[in-house]
Amino acid sequence: MFLKCLDTGLLQSNCYIIGLNGEGDGMGEAAVIDPGADYGEVAQILDTQGLRLKYIIMTHGHIDHIQQLNELHANCGGKAVIHEEDAPFLQNPMLNGSVLFGERISFRQADVLVKDGDVLTLGDAGSLKLEIIHTPGHTPGSICIMATFDGTHSVENAHNVKECLFSGDTLFRLGVGRTDLAGGDSGRLTESLQRLMKLDDDLRVYPGHGPETEIAYERSSNRFLRR
Repeated sequence: MFLKCLDTGLLQSNCYIIGLNGEGDGMGEAAVIDPGADYGEVAQILDTQGLRLKYIIMTHGHIDHIQQLNELHANCGGKAVIHEEDAPFLQNPMLNGSVLFGERISFRQADVLVKDGDVLTLGDAGSLKLEIIHTPGHTPGSICIMATFDGTHSVENAHNVKECLFSGDTLFRLGVGRTDLAGGDSGRLTESLQRLMKLDDDLRVYPGHGPETEIAYERSSNRFLRR
């Protein structure tokens, strides 16, 4: 399994590339989570790793997490994926926040609309599973993605993980998502965070901004979860 984080997006957003390398000379499959980093850098990594882009998954519809969606899709393909409740953000500059940066950007429509419990797969045998967990609050359609690798490929990444959570802007290391933007709801965010805190203690979490963390650490140390 391949996993790479690029933290060069707008507002230092994290863009993740996760995939399975192919057998022999065959192409592997990858997903890009939150296409905020430069599409050229992402394309180069995919090419170097021999990965074909299958999905472009957005944890929510804010500009810093979708900024390179159009360019990445045009150059690398891949199906654009977003939760059904955040689908309107893509075409609406007020919702996606591009107006806050002096632009009015309307992005391409999603190819796949997901909901809680849906599972996307990578690899010929589908051995890398990406389960959608609906965690509204930061936006109505915010999601986390539980990645589980149960195949026989080696784990070829510096993170050395076979299961992890991509939490978008729902949960950060010692922080949580803001709710004062369009569609934000503090009550729904609290419910979403309570759901995440029921996950395994040692589950590695890769957020939309900042460094990685673990569920147990956030449960014990994140002051926003103890209010």
